[in-house]
Amino acid sequence: VANYVMLELGQPLHAFDNDTLEGDIVVRHARAGETLKLLDGNEAKLDDGFVLIADERKPLAVAGVMGGFDSRVTDATHNIFLESAHFAPAAIMGRARKLGLHTDASHRFERGVDPELPRRALERATELLLAIAGGKAGPVLVAENLADLPAPAAVTLRRARLKRVLGVDVADAEVARIFTALGMQVATTADGWQVTAPSSRFDIEREEDLIEEVARIFGYDNIPTATPAGALTLAIEPEARIGELALREQLAARGYYEAVNLSFVAADLLADWGFTKRLVSLANPLSADLAVMRPSLLPGLIEALRHNRARQQERVRLFEVARVFGEGDPPLETPSLAMVACGNARAEQWGEPARTLDFHDLKGDLDALIAWGGEPQRWSVHADGLPGWLHPGRGARVVRDGATVGYLGALHPQLAKMLDLAADVHVLELALEPLLARRLPQAQAVPRFPAVRRDIAVDLPETVSWSQIEQTVRHTLGERLKELRLFDRYSGKGVEAGRKSLAMGLILQDASRTLTDDDADRCVREALAALEQSCKAKLRG
Repeated sequence: VANYVMLELGQPLHAFDNDTLEGDIVVRHARAGETLKLLDGNEAKLDDGFVLIADERKPLAVAGVMGGFDSRVTDATHNIFLESAHFAPAAIMGRARKLGLHTDASHRFERGVDPELPRRALERATELLLAIAGGKAGPVLVAENLADLPAPAAVTLRRARLKRVLGVDVADAEVARIFTALGMQVATTADGWQVTAPSSRFDIEREEDLIEEVARIFGYDNIPTATPAGALTLAIEPEARIGELALREQLAARGYYEAVNLSFVAADLLADWGFTKRLVSLANPLSADLAVMRPSLLPGLIEALRHNRARQQERVRLFEVARVFGEGDPPLETPSLAMVACGNARAEQWGEPARTLDFHDLKGDLDALIAWGGEPQRWSVHADGLPGWLHPGRGARVVRDGATVGYLGALHPQLAKMLDLAADVHVLELALEPLLARRLPQAQAVPRFPAVRRDIAVDLPETVSWSQIEQTVRHTLGERLKELRLFDRYSGKGVEAGRKSLAMGLILQDASRTLTDDDADRCVREALAALEQSCKAKLRG
């Protein structure tokens, strides 16, 4: 009968053998160390988090979960005591799982039961018992705390909100009819309705719950289908700036795969790279491995490269476009580009022998990106001022308009060994905005006059970079110099120690006339004079 009523009305009941009870029935918390043998024969070890049904001497049942073995109803039972109660979900939740149980009663009480059902269920069970088994009904004993019983609250439903969410006008009379048919009390207001749900509908807590009920009864098929229409605002993309998507596509075209890493990294990993200052630490990190905002994209990219190398991917090309973070109030966020590469310079093929990637391959990728901006003369690379994570002899500092914007080169051997990486791993990291800046193209007439070439070889200190030479010559000759080509480098016999010989071709052209031999020779003399003054160069005989 108890199980039948639970399925019929949704209210769990429990029957005790009345002759086993001693004194008054109480509801109380379990005492520490208290035990109770349950109906399934297992002994439950209880603590003060459990609610018990008990008599004056002993516990009888774990409230909302399962009854006790000693007070169970058997074939020898003559008098029964029926218990019907309402328990708050919070008082029952998790108690059955703690005992390794999942009962019909706990399933219902954890989700909520109508607080007005206990008396009705008790009367229904008594009716069935009398009709089926006979006997005589005893008195009904009630113990309740009305102040703690849930009371249905009026929920406001706005007419405008209903239309906005459903996208359809529902007549006021239809809305009122729906709520009334669901057993709810409805009061019309100036802008909508005040709705009070019956005690059995404890799921009605907010305006959206009422809107859901209207949609359910009104019929989802009666709501017209409409394509969402939102205002699409095109992002402003200045012509003097390369778009980030275009940059990503360019890198993909050069054989790189985009990686997306977390913005949080481990402080220990950053310490291996030498990043110990101006870090942005999280106040409440998810874990110790995600405790610091990344000051560089390279540690994360190198971890991705290691992951791929560990899976037999010998040739790896990765890039990431994202923000890096530095100390500040608020913390500084700088868009950045990072690239890592290792393995062969080119994918395996029959047409040429395999060659391991080196500094110049990555420098070539950088040159291609710089040339895309149309102003390569504003960029240069220098061998000084390198960070500790770069190889001191195979690294470079990238400069634009005199300001350092990034670094590239091979990883420092000690760092590579610490990270269990081969020596062929090369990296690059740049501030993103300088790379995205570009010169607006300007139409120029096809030259009417021929170009003239002059080749020179100069002897100069080993420390002078090609970018310094190129800037000097371009600044000196201006628009007359169309191209400067380096075609030979020599050091050894005939060249002093600490110096080198560079051979270069000067492509000269004038837009207004044909250059004579005297004009070309004068340009060469001007270039040599400038190189001698700024680079301590001298013409080789």
